[in-house]
Amino acid sequence: MALSSQRAFTSATAVCPWKYQVFLSFRGEDTRRGFTDYLYKQLDWRGIRTFRDDPDLESGTDINPELLTAIEQSRFAIIVLSTNYATSSWCLRELIHIVQSMKEKERIFPIFYDVDPSDVRHQRGSFGAALVNHEMNCGEDRKEVLEWRNALKKVANLAGWNSKDYRYDSELITKIVDAVWDKVHPTFSLLDSSEILVGLDTKLKEIDLHLDTSANDVRFVGIWGMGGMGKTTLARLVYETISHNFEGSSFLANVREVYATHGLVPLQKQLLSNILGERNIQVYDAYSGFTMIKRCLCNKKVLLILDDVDQSDQLEMLIREKDCFGLGSRIIITTRDERLLVEHGIEKVYKVMSLTQDEALYLFSRKAFRKDDLEEDYLELSKNFINYAGGLPLALKTLGSFLYKRSRDEWKSALDKLKQAPDRKIYQILKISYDGLEEMQKKFFLDVACFHKSYHKETVIEILDSCGFVGTRIVIHVLIEKSLLSLSDDKCVYMHDLIQEMAWEIVRQESFDEPGGRSRLWLHSDIVHVLTNNTGTEAIEGIVLCLREFEAAHWNPEAFTKMCKLRLLNINNLGLSLGPKYLPNSLRILEWSWYPSKCLPPSFQPVDLAELLLRHSKIDHLWDGIMYMVKLKSIDLSYSENLTRTPDFTGTQNLERLVFEGCTNIVKIHPSIASLKRLRVSNFKNCKSIKSLPSEVELQSLETFDLSGCSKLKKIPEFVGEMKNFSKLSLSFTAVGQMPSSNIHSMASLKELDMSGISMRDPPSSLVSVKNIELPRSWHSFFTFGLLPRKNPHPVSLVLASLKDLRFLKRLNLKDCNLCEGAIPEDIGLLSSLEILILDGNHFVSLPASVSGLSKLSSFSLNNCKRLQKLPSLPSNGQLHIVNTNNCTSLKIFPSPLPMCNGVRCTWISSLNCFSLIDHQGSSSIIFLTLKKFLQEIPRSLIFFSIKIPGSEIPEWFSNQSVGDPLIETLPSDSNSKWVGFAFCALFVPAQEISATAMKLNFIDFHCVYDLINTSAGPIYRTEIKDVASDHLWLILLSRQHFFREQYGRPGTYWREKCCDNKIRFHFKVETFYPGEKTWKVKKFGVRALYEQDAEELNQTMKQYSNRKNSFYEDITDCDKSDKVLGAITKRTREQYCNEAGASGIDSFGKESSASKEELKDPNFIGGGEFHHPEA
Repeated sequence: MALSSQRAFTSATAVCPWKYQVFLSFRGEDTRRGFTDYLYKQLDWRGIRTFRDDPDLESGTDINPELLTAIEQSRFAIIVLSTNYATSSWCLRELIHIVQSMKEKERIFPIFYDVDPSDVRHQRGSFGAALVNHEMNCGEDRKEVLEWRNALKKVANLAGWNSKDYRYDSELITKIVDAVWDKVHPTFSLLDSSEILVGLDTKLKEIDLHLDTSANDVRFVGIWGMGGMGKTTLARLVYETISHNFEGSSFLANVREVYATHGLVPLQKQLLSNILGERNIQVYDAYSGFTMIKRCLCNKKVLLILDDVDQSDQLEMLIREKDCFGLGSRIIITTRDERLLVEHGIEKVYKVMSLTQDEALYLFSRKAFRKDDLEEDYLELSKNFINYAGGLPLALKTLGSFLYKRSRDEWKSALDKLKQAPDRKIYQILKISYDGLEEMQKKFFLDVACFHKSYHKETVIEILDSCGFVGTRIVIHVLIEKSLLSLSDDKCVYMHDLIQEMAWEIVRQESFDEPGGRSRLWLHSDIVHVLTNNTGTEAIEGIVLCLREFEAAHWNPEAFTKMCKLRLLNINNLGLSLGPKYLPNSLRILEWSWYPSKCLPPSFQPVDLAELLLRHSKIDHLWDGIMYMVKLKSIDLSYSENLTRTPDFTGTQNLERLVFEGCTNIVKIHPSIASLKRLRVSNFKNCKSIKSLPSEVELQSLETFDLSGCSKLKKIPEFVGEMKNFSKLSLSFTAVGQMPSSNIHSMASLKELDMSGISMRDPPSSLVSVKNIELPRSWHSFFTFGLLPRKNPHPVSLVLASLKDLRFLKRLNLKDCNLCEGAIPEDIGLLSSLEILILDGNHFVSLPASVSGLSKLSSFSLNNCKRLQKLPSLPSNGQLHIVNTNNCTSLKIFPSPLPMCNGVRCTWISSLNCFSLIDHQGSSSIIFLTLKKFLQEIPRSLIFFSIKIPGSEIPEWFSNQSVGDPLIETLPSDSNSKWVGFAFCALFVPAQEISATAMKLNFIDFHCVYDLINTSAGPIYRTEIKDVASDHLWLILLSRQHFFREQYGRPGTYWREKCCDNKIRFHFKVETFYPGEKTWKVKKFGVRALYEQDAEELNQTMKQYSNRKNSFYEDITDCDKSDKVLGAITKRTREQYCNEAGASGIDSFGKESSASKEELKDPNFIGGGEFHHPEA
């Protein structure tokens, strides 16, 4: 804890480095009791903190360290050069340190007291004699004396005061004190106050880059951020730090308040008065005031701060344009509204961010305990308050000061109170931004704060558009500009927790005692109270209740009767015994999962309804006849198992989304669905009772058509008209045996096509009467020959015949389609956009060579293709990073090269139960060849490579091996350019005898632990193990790039800095999602650091395995098999795996719960922030 706060303490002290304003350097015997003493007293009387040495310090010849420190902690130095000044080596050493510490000439003020400046400059008179005497003194270092001479000359050339120019010392002292006062007085309010300045040093540096005071131009700089973030403090600090460098300066505080109360004229008068130094400036109106500003300041180098600006005319009538000010001028504007800066053309804008955790801790500690660290007894309570403040300086100061010297019980009471209502001071300051909004913007903001925080921006826009708001997209940006909302990197809408709490308090104050009188309800207790006791009123506009777990309740069926203005009703995970007797016709969004009634209330006629979402409802039909709802865009009744028919869509022609997924009893589809020309999504997934659809549909806007799992559906409609946006079609596990050939033209824009589980009744080869006829290269030409029916061919055949037309296709799933040798045409290489190809569970022996032309392929799945013997060369395009060949028990030849492509960060290859591959090659040979390729051709981007294969022995080449215990390795030096990375090999075996009917899913986690104390400090890689017949090996390669990254994958040194003595620990661990014993265990594993020179050693090792003719890589001689993998060690033998048909689901992307497309592209993060395999 102390370490964290120390960093913040350093940050705080760096902002205010001056302990003294002035350091007085003088010869004590000349002026201590006279001139210098009077000067010191006058400086002190004016409040100028001055260091004057103690006479007791001046003993000996070496300068006291306390004096050196005082010089370094002083902003200015006054050097009283008197007659005997140079006779003191003490004074001269002091002078040297002053000159070295204060290189800026404006910081040193020489006073020539009863001496001529030229005598000092040229070292004549008493100064010359004293220096000669020092040189003659054998104890003096002549080099040091030369430094004294140079320092005296430098100081004598600076502007200062000559006592001979004044009749009295008092007159001279007044001039000196006034001059120093002009320099130091602007810094009194912050730099010398007790104000705790935390986290401002970094901010000052960034603002300084924007200001660039060395440039001879005029600059406008904005400081933007939410209320309470410290914008004013930051601007004041900048002002007090640099204002002395300008001809004139003015800090206009509280511009918003002054403008609202008195208008622009007082602000203009203050600006002119501050800069021109005149008190009684006459300004008659804002226009004449601006004219005076431009006329008087156009040739002056000025510093002007406009604090808390909230209106554009404030900028227009105070600073307008750069021509109003002289070269070198700097104008700084602080505001909560970024738009004002944009409209005024201010390009250099600094956004003030929240304090870091360390800075917040330090600031709170200083306020709550008056010390740098939290008190141990208050540690957990303090963390609660710090988390509540969310890095907002205003909140940390307010709460910390309030809690100072209070007991633990009082702290707990204060925390409980904050949970009910915000601190009043914080609330009032934050509410200023809200008060400046237009009425519609206020409603918009309150909706987001109460209902939609953390939603994606586009989702928020869609919801609020549906709620009747106008211009929602621009309003979101207005609220962002006003610092009330923010967007995350992934475009989700956020706001500071205290801003959200301010919004909640605004709603609470609408009706403090009765929630039914408020405009928005979001708290569980408030909603239950209102709907149980029927206390709702017309004030309620929105109700959102989203429970994490399902809950039963009993509400008043008439609870919605009085809510005539309700536009948003969202109830999720709530089970009610009775449904509502009445629903307001004002509703625009009705979302109610587990809706308890069989139908909607008869009086419900919501003409403005935009979204009707009743998932898991008991609805058996929506409405009878035609209901006109022209604004209705979305209907979602997914998993409403009582639903038997769709409604008549004649009156809802603007529908865009229809979702009936999981409605297992729906039978009748109303024919009006065929003419919904704006329909984008049609989802009938797993509607197992549907037998037919309209024969023709004219859905020109259709994007997604999902019929997967409609197991009784035999025919799909013919698509009429142009469908430019049609991107996803899923027919998996349907009974569709025909597809109109005209549909292929409508499918040209498809990006995803899933036909898994639609087995071709006749394999393509059986359609050819001559047994030995050579299949054409393209199935398109096969159709042309008339060997298959043209009108309604089998959908798989149609797709295969038309691959060249599907140039936009990104995902193709042909799992379990009974495809035999030759079924997949060469045309497949023309799918230039294809990213995911799933061919699991088919019966071909080989694949077309054109597969290597799939330039964007990222995931290739061939699980359970038990007849597959050979893979073609895979694309070497820098995209492919997932290859699954699990249960391809006949596979003998793997492609060359393995996918280790530039542009791919992680590569996963899984070949579980591929026994023929090992029989043909040997696991050691595969491992060595993979290592050799990794060493010779490792791409710069690759950080992780994984391959799983059968095998029962880890090669001895892995020099550091362990049975169960973690292995610790030393990270090679950063400068070792020969170091390539690390190689790991783990042997996992059954933990017990496994029956064929009781296979359990296990996961193996590979941990890289960088911190030997904190076992979670490091990335975790996970792989899935299921239905595996015998011992297997998992080879993992980590490149050196893996060890030069930040916590979330970016380049950096985060993880290396976590290492203690450059030690890193590696271990494997088996996990399971199911109770009971784990069915697999990691028997042992080995590790070895990889260096470039290891490639030659691998060549020698591989010669031991070079007796076979065939190669794992087709162009490399096969090696002798060394692994003892003959004979199964479980009841489920290799022979069973080789003979069984059907999918086992191992590492499969073809099953319904497969990983999403996004996961395949960029696997998720877990543990310390690394990728895990999407198969997990």
